[in-house]
Amino acid sequence: DMKSKGIKYIHAFGVDNALVKPADPTFVGYCIQSNADCGNKVLWKTSPGEKVGVVASKGGKPCIVEYSDISKEMSERRGEDGRLVFGAGNICNHFYTIDFLENVVVPNLGNMYHVARKKIPHYDAEKKETVKPTSNNGIKLESFIFDVFPLSVKMAVLDVERKDEFAPVKNPPGTDSDSPDTARMLFSNVAKDWLTKAGATLVGDTKSDLCEVHPLTSYNGEGLEQWKGKTVNCPFTV
Repeated sequence: DMKSKGIKYIHAFGVDNALVKPADPTFVGYCIQSNADCGNKVLWKTSPGEKVGVVASKGGKPCIVEYSDISKEMSERRGEDGRLVFGAGNICNHFYTIDFLENVVVPNLGNMYHVARKKIPHYDAEKKETVKPTSNNGIKLESFIFDVFPLSVKMAVLDVERKDEFAPVKNPPGTDSDSPDTARMLFSNVAKDWLTKAGATLVGDTKSDLCEVHPLTSYNGEGLEQWKGKTVNCPFTV
């Protein structure tokens, strides 16, 4: 159906990132210009212990190495520039060509499952209740969206700024990190940064987490010239 509509590329991303840029022209354009069959938008890890998978090469093929599978020495290794060598953190923000998915990925789907031993709830017919086991009692076959990377002939990787691109929501409200509260503040900070760069002066509650530039007003901070020289009271919605 996508091919019949002339669609050539797919941008896939996690829905738990409040700052994701759907169909990001910078990322998609970079991948197309690089003639890549797939691509990965990454952020550099803030510390060796940050729990995020990283982009690496294994046997000459691109892949994602989970943080639990990387050695301490590798996670702490730094280059001459001081940055972590294995620091390209995977944030589930990927580009694929339709041809790559149709001709390479789909024929190989059966080879991409991982065996995962899990605690699987089940129904006890005698007790007429759901049992939640405390130890592993079953096996699930899992696969991840990045399992296709080793099939790539040419993969593009784009390193982006964390503050502009990543506001994950993984924990409940009130949690110190990766919560709706922290994501709202990061989202608000981007809006304030855009208006400031456009030449506006922010007053009022400048630490507010309720500032927003509507996505129909600006996609990535462009088109805000009319705010130059103006005073904007925080919180705001423009």
